[in-house]
Amino acid sequence: MDLLERITIDPAVRFGKPCVQGTRLSVGDVLGRLASGSTEAELIQDFPQLTHEDVLACLAFAAERERRLITTCPAA
Repeated sequence: MDLLERITIDPAVRFGKPCVQGTRLSVGDVLGRLASGSTEAELIQDFPQLTHEDVLACLAFAAERERRLITTCPAA
């Protein structure tokens, strides 16, 4: 299974935020916890429905979104 297939977007779940498949945990929730210093092990302990692959899927989703951003250079 492709990691990105683990992320779903459903308007009826969390207002359409990207979430880990089968959960109400958004990609932003997972990334926010990691960014605030939680380890993957702590995250999985707090949310036992998460797997290592789910955490990797959140990172992959964020990386793909970053690649798709269109940036413009400010005028010099």
